[in-house]
Amino acid sequence: MTDSKHEKPEIDAPEGPAPEALEIVDIVVGDGAEATPGAKVDVHYLGVEYDSGEEFDSSWSRGQSINFPLNNLIRGWQEGIPGMKVGGRRKLTVPPQLAYGPAGGGHPLSGKTLIFVIDLLGVS
Repeated sequence: MTDSKHEKPEIDAPEGPAPEALEIVDIVVGDGAEATPGAKVDVHYLGVEYDSGEEFDSSWSRGQSINFPLNNLIRGWQEGIPGMKVGGRRKLTVPPQLAYGPAGGGHPLSGKTLIFVIDLLGVS
């Protein structure tokens, strides 16, 4: 399945305690170019809070993908996207230390474990 027009994903509420390390799960393995550390990536993504299951961000909701150098993104993405291939869909469960830091860090998502579903549309 290499169609880059994947529909917005649904994330089931996780069960059990949040993981303490980055979890990477390929939902669809792509067959295009592979993302490398430091690459510029074009992605569609959905982000939800682990504990509440509440969506906090979605490029699908805005109707357009984002294009960023991996180095500008949270560490969970910097570590979780390399190795992914264009056309793929990956779920990252990102603990606070690889997202927005510990609680009280000044960001609304500080201290929270986050789940992202990412479709890789392109790399450069």
